[in-house]
Amino acid sequence: MIGERSTSPEVHEAGLAAAAGSFICLDCELPVSLRPGEEIPECANCGGTRFRRASIFEQPTTGNISLQRHVIEPEGWLEKVRAMISEPGNYLAMFAEGRKRVIKLDQGWSRIGRSPSADIRLDDPTVSRRHAVVVQTAEGELRVLDDRSLNGIYVNEEKVDWSPIADGDRLQVGRYSLHVIESAGQPAETG
Repeated sequence: MIGERSTSPEVHEAGLAAAAGSFICLDCELPVSLRPGEEIPECANCGGTRFRRASIFEQPTTGNISLQRHVIEPEGWLEKVRAMISEPGNYLAMFAEGRKRVIKLDQGWSRIGRSPSADIRLDDPTVSRRHAVVVQTAEGELRVLDDRSLNGIYVNEEKVDWSPIADGDRLQVGRYSLHVIESAGQPAETG
């Protein structure tokens, strides 16, 4: 009939370029935002390849989504990272996109999020723009604060709002694990 709307959404496949906007995975409802000319990625949460365009009347969030795919970390990588650190201090270590990443924490606040202004940027739809803040006090104490994220922040699999963290703790930020390392450092090898 004229004026009747279709109830089935237009399906967009991963790997194809799409116009800018928000898309929703048809399998797990994870939202993905795209810039002009970007290809639709495989769903970071479930691996799905079929998406629909989000309606301007809905506000897609990840608050109701159960994270299904965490980043897989190779065995023994964290021990190798610990052995490589030569400067004393507090660090966060993570394995993502096939490589190790070590971030030295400076005194003060380090913002974690999807925003380009984040100190520790995780460009993934499971991470809020302003997800969490790691605070290192002048005395060297470490704490983590949930910065009003949609998926929350977890320390050793326990959801927290504001919590002390220490060597060996694991922070879960979206699908990423960030490992806390407190290092006394080691002398550089001489050859």
